[in-house]
Amino acid sequence: MEQSSLDGVKAICAKETWTLEDYNRLVTELCGTSDAAGKFKAALAEMEGQNPEPKGSVAVKIGIARYTACRFADALEALGQGTDNKDRRYFQGMAQLQLRRYDKAIAEFERARERGMESPEPDFRIIEALALGGKFDEAAKALGKIKSSAADGAEGLYLAGLIAELRGFGEQAVESYIKAREKDSAHAAATFRLAYHYDLHGSEEEAMDLYHECVAHPPVHANALLNMAVLHEDAGEYDKACQCLRRILSTNPSHPRARLFLQDAEASKSMFYDEDQARRLAKRNAVLDIPVTDFELSVRARNCLKKMNIRTLGDLVKTTETELLAYKNFGETSLKEIKDMLTAKGLRLGQALEEGSELADLSEPSQATVSNDGVLATLLEHIEFSIRARRALEGLKMTTLGELISKTDAELLACKNFGQTSLNEVRQRLAEYGLSLREAN
Repeated sequence: MEQSSLDGVKAICAKETWTLEDYNRLVTELCGTSDAAGKFKAALAEMEGQNPEPKGSVAVKIGIARYTACRFADALEALGQGTDNKDRRYFQGMAQLQLRRYDKAIAEFERARERGMESPEPDFRIIEALALGGKFDEAAKALGKIKSSAADGAEGLYLAGLIAELRGFGEQAVESYIKAREKDSAHAAATFRLAYHYDLHGSEEEAMDLYHECVAHPPVHANALLNMAVLHEDAGEYDKACQCLRRILSTNPSHPRARLFLQDAEASKSMFYDEDQARRLAKRNAVLDIPVTDFELSVRARNCLKKMNIRTLGDLVKTTETELLAYKNFGETSLKEIKDMLTAKGLRLGQALEEGSELADLSEPSQATVSNDGVLATLLEHIEFSIRARRALEGLKMTTLGELISKTDAELLACKNFGQTSLNEVRQRLAEYGLSLREAN
């Protein structure tokens, strides 16, 4: 069985381009092999090595492969150079969905449908994006238009559960997720949401069992691995926590939360460490470790940075304007893009050279620059936090981003079970909205 599956993987990888059907077959074949992640990582590396600047149908294939490996930003980069067909648009939508860019995801799924994708997949994913984006009524209305045969299947039941969960009807959601798993025991999304519910409500053993099911086959659910790592760390099983986090980093080395959590888990393995130093380093690294691919840059600026091997904001602050402008095809327009991007994070080119490697005076986004009341009114329940962080925030009885940014580091750390990992996670989530915690007086 294993050799047959491995042969199937090789046959799919040998094809010039992939479709949604090829992707589904690939996932099935990978489930039949041991060390699926390692084998697929090697296959993807070979594809990328043979096609450093993919175009056309090959770019679609590599984009789908990167999506399978949970490298969503990289997947978008490749797909953007691909043949404009239904499969390219569908997987661009899937990558945008994973990156929580729900309006962009919906637009891509609609384009996939316009380009001839006749399966109900685009409709299902549009409903999912509407629900995750907080448009519950629109999602419910769209689900009601789905044919009864599809709505009563595993996918329809999962979406009904998702809408119910996000509306605050937990018991109704659990019932739908269980029914979805009865229809399809391998339904990854329903399994994860059910695990997350159990985890959030203290049923940690049931949650762990379901998380294990989530990560048993590709594409690996990174959030399931993150939550497993938190549960292992809470139980003092630091080596197991590190294994979960390294599994994420094996396919996505720049995953910010996995890198952050791994630092904390590694530190926890030692009884003696400098807590102040750990906090200082975490504060610095949370900003400097952000990949430049997380920002909207022009193709020229992105390509130049890639060729100069500048991957993170930390790499940029160690680079001067002169060095950038000396690079071929890097002009004043690209320079302005980079400087604006760094300014938004309180950084500047050459800062590391001026201040030394410690960057002691790293500034965070100023509260005074925040003027969007709509952002401050965003409900915390709509933001993806780990179980530990969410429980701690619920214990503080906060419901919106506006309430959260009124707290200081010390106030959060004083909450029971709220440690450095949770604090770093909260900072990172806030940074995504251009916000930061209140500075202590």
